[in-house]
Amino acid sequence: MAEKQIQKILITGGAGFIGSHLVDSLVSEGYEVTVIDNLSSGNKEYIESHLDKPNFTFLEADLLDEPAINEACNNIDLVYHVAANPDVRLGAENTKVHFDQNILTTYNLLEAMRKNNVENIVFTSTSTVYGEAKVIPTPEDYGPLVPISLYGASKLASEALITSYCHTFDMNCWLFRFANIIGSRSNHGIIFDFIRKLKANPETLEILGDGQQSKSYLHVTQCVEAILFVVKNAKGVDSENVNIFNIGSEDTISATEIGEAVVKEMGLADVTFNYTGGSRGWKGDVPKMCLAVEKLKNLGWKPEINSGESVRQTVRELL
Repeated sequence: MAEKQIQKILITGGAGFIGSHLVDSLVSEGYEVTVIDNLSSGNKEYIESHLDKPNFTFLEADLLDEPAINEACNNIDLVYHVAANPDVRLGAENTKVHFDQNILTTYNLLEAMRKNNVENIVFTSTSTVYGEAKVIPTPEDYGPLVPISLYGASKLASEALITSYCHTFDMNCWLFRFANIIGSRSNHGIIFDFIRKLKANPETLEILGDGQQSKSYLHVTQCVEAILFVVKNAKGVDSENVNIFNIGSEDTISATEIGEAVVKEMGLADVTFNYTGGSRGWKGDVPKMCLAVEKLKNLGWKPEINSGESVRQTVRELL
């Protein structure tokens, strides 16, 4: 796929955390960008600066609405499919939410792409597709993939739908398995929770699990940079039309260390950490995660900041 052919881009979930950062980059590069978002977890303020631009269109609509997604895919060259319910914990309370908002929406999108002859899709997947990997850092060819959360299962199912559509209908895909992506505009996750808890009570901080959970974190600006680099430079690396890449930092940080970083950045002292116990924060939580990014580095891109710096930068932005 030649780069010059791509002019018109659709971003699902473009008013959300990662989606809106993608919008910023792609609009500034001069692409014609359309965002479809139902604003359930997105925020129109994140894309407000683009609303009057001639190369930007916003559609407030749901991917479960088939006519709306059909219309959105009309005359599009490339889709960035970022829309999803990203709350991993929610699956244990509501078993249908990730099916509807992650799997069914992906199917609807692929069908709309097929009917409109849209050949290219970028999908934001997750490290949770690997489940509790026995190889850490975990490479893209690790298997078998055994997710332990319904969120991870929904993303793996979506990956399978996308690759099968690509092979059946001659489409191209770039699948990105993310470590924990953090930064400005994020509205859930450990850093967001810690700040909220410490604002409510600056003397104690409840940490889910034993605090030893050790994971990789990467700032959203680095994540977007990596995505755009791979889409421009990886053409059928895995097979003729499927590209799968991990995106993350090359180190990890523990839940306790994140707590310490948040306390320090908030200028607090003598905060007592209380742990709920157990090796997991919740059902479906993977206690240890670090992704191998050799494939990304071999293509010519590597993360410029580590987990600790990503965390500190995020705390400052969210504050």
